[in-house]
Amino acid sequence: MIEGLSHITFVVSDLDRMEEILVRVLDAVRVYDSGEDTYSLSRERFYDIAGLWIAVMEGEALPCKSYNHVAFKISDCDYDDRLARVRALGLELREGRARVAGEGRSVYFYGPDNHLFELHSGTLEDRLARYNSRG
Repeated sequence: MIEGLSHITFVVSDLDRMEEILVRVLDAVRVYDSGEDTYSLSRERFYDIAGLWIAVMEGEALPCKSYNHVAFKISDCDYDDRLARVRALGLELREGRARVAGEGRSVYFYGPDNHLFELHSGTLEDRLARYNSRG
């Protein structure tokens, strides 16, 4: 039986740069740093983001950008602050897709290793209710 999401792992070329993004944009707390030890495939760090385990491992960047992404939930009143944090780090923003009213708002941005992140203010329930009201 699946009990839930265990963790998300990102492979990045610069652990410190990724940490800056996780801490400054997503309020991550580092809970582990392997240092020079490699218990897994490479040096790694673990973070807690709102109770979610995020693992970051040192390695090669993704070869290209795509729409594959991880979305973190934010409240709508935090939208402008989170967008400002992304801009302050000089991260590349990606234009969001067209949305209908009631879906929530999103900030999409790429990390330096081509990972796409989304900060989204809506919920699944909001989206389903909005889509069902169109029918």
